[in-house]
Amino acid sequence: MGRLSDPQDDREYPRYVSDADDGLDQLPNTAWQAEHERIRALDRFPRLGVQDVPPPPVEQKSFNAVLLLGTVVLVAAVSSYAAVTLLPRWSGLAFTYSRADASVTQHPAAAPPVAPPAFVPSVTSANAAPAIAPVQGTAPAASMPLREDGLPKAEMRTANINPTAAAPRTPSTVQGVTDSEIRLGMAAPFGGPSREMGRQLKLGIETAFNQANDNGGVYGRQLKLVTADDGYEPTRTLDAMKELYEKDKVFGFVENYGSPTALVSVPYALERHALYFGAFTGAPSLRHDPPDRYVFNFRAGYAEEANALIHYLVKVRRLRPEEIGVLTQQDAYGDAGWDGVTKAVRALRGGDSANILRMTYPRNTVDVDAAVAQLRRQRPVIKAVVLVATVRPAAKFIEKTRDLYPDMIYTTISGVGSTGLANELMLLGPRFADGVVCTQVTPPVDSYASVALNYKKALAKYFPGEPADYMSLEAYLTANILIEGLRRVGPTFDTEALVDTLEGMRNYELGLGPKIAFDPSDHQAVHKVWGTQLDKSGQYHAVDLE
Repeated sequence: MGRLSDPQDDREYPRYVSDADDGLDQLPNTAWQAEHERIRALDRFPRLGVQDVPPPPVEQKSFNAVLLLGTVVLVAAVSSYAAVTLLPRWSGLAFTYSRADASVTQHPAAAPPVAPPAFVPSVTSANAAPAIAPVQGTAPAASMPLREDGLPKAEMRTANINPTAAAPRTPSTVQGVTDSEIRLGMAAPFGGPSREMGRQLKLGIETAFNQANDNGGVYGRQLKLVTADDGYEPTRTLDAMKELYEKDKVFGFVENYGSPTALVSVPYALERHALYFGAFTGAPSLRHDPPDRYVFNFRAGYAEEANALIHYLVKVRRLRPEEIGVLTQQDAYGDAGWDGVTKAVRALRGGDSANILRMTYPRNTVDVDAAVAQLRRQRPVIKAVVLVATVRPAAKFIEKTRDLYPDMIYTTISGVGSTGLANELMLLGPRFADGVVCTQVTPPVDSYASVALNYKKALAKYFPGEPADYMSLEAYLTANILIEGLRRVGPTFDTEALVDTLEGMRNYELGLGPKIAFDPSDHQAVHKVWGTQLDKSGQYHAVDLE
């Protein structure tokens, strides 16, 4: 026989223990002992709401051990039920689970009832917290912050649980982005004298989009281009932008055409924090320092192209700056080219831009007669002209001056539309095309650069019969850089996330030669300028501008 001491009670009570050796197998049934054991049980588990512990049966061996085990089982059941059902309801905790083909977030209140998990007690102390088995439909226990008692913290929220990398996108609330589509807009001339420019740009964008869409799109979303015609007239550009953004609900803008139109379209996009990506212009209004957050450029600026041409004429062709004239369009495009030329001349040792002849013509016309008359009056005689013009007025100027100045060196920047210019000049005759130098912001279309080969292969697949063109090649490259940015940002994104991703793009290999790179201080992907020269057959060949 032994005696039992309660650590919280200094009294001792007799307890009869059945020993195998003495054959005692009966416990006395006294009222005072049963009442004492019931009181001890209530004192030991006050937090579990145990209201009554029945007295031990008269005929039972080792009743204290049985009583303790039964109580622990009851504690485990109550605690498990509270953890699974009551705690989430009190704290607003929702559980997130990930499957191979779905990512679902649901509140337990809306979920089917879950039975309390099976519990196998392993108790070393009467006050030990019971282990809780993982419940199907919950996040792994390791990802949940726990309180000291082993239960999830009440402040845990599903927003803090990162979905798995394999989880598909959730429905987007971003304008122009749906579960199945990303819509991008382009304002460009699709009618009027410059309509071929818009058509070529659209062709290049859609070639890249079709190629990407056939490979699954961007996280399952198909890329779609929506266009609006502004006729290359700034007075129509605002309406075109509103049509795209407010009616067609595009996500952002890609490959808008023109410098004068950009003076209208860029502020509209910036006011709405909309992406303005890869416009076909080298104007400084899109190249602020530091750059506008939502404006990204692919091409080299007109100032960089003009600098390359002035360097070529002075250093390679050995002309004096005063022997160089400039034909410019009467708008922001012409102003950008003129500023580039004068800046390049001032950079020369002893260079004086005040002696540079500037001739002009009205936009969307071929009225170059006043410019030709001005050229004829100029003394000393001009030996080279930099054409900051579009296709038809540039071709018209060459046509009207070629016989007057047989040895004239004609140079153009890429904004002219190189392929279109070659075609126009060949219609006039081989002698009009021969020797014309044009700067490019892409490798030559007939080169064996991997990017040029990929472009021509894709163009032949999606638009059979369309010839390779410098403008559509540029648009193709622009679109591919944007597609790469969309892929890098992930399935769930908005404009801010995409801009952050683009600004972190480093050393992206596109097959151009120079790597594609953006950063917060430079939103221009490429600064390289290539030189090309037409021959009598109307084909461009690489020429060294250095």
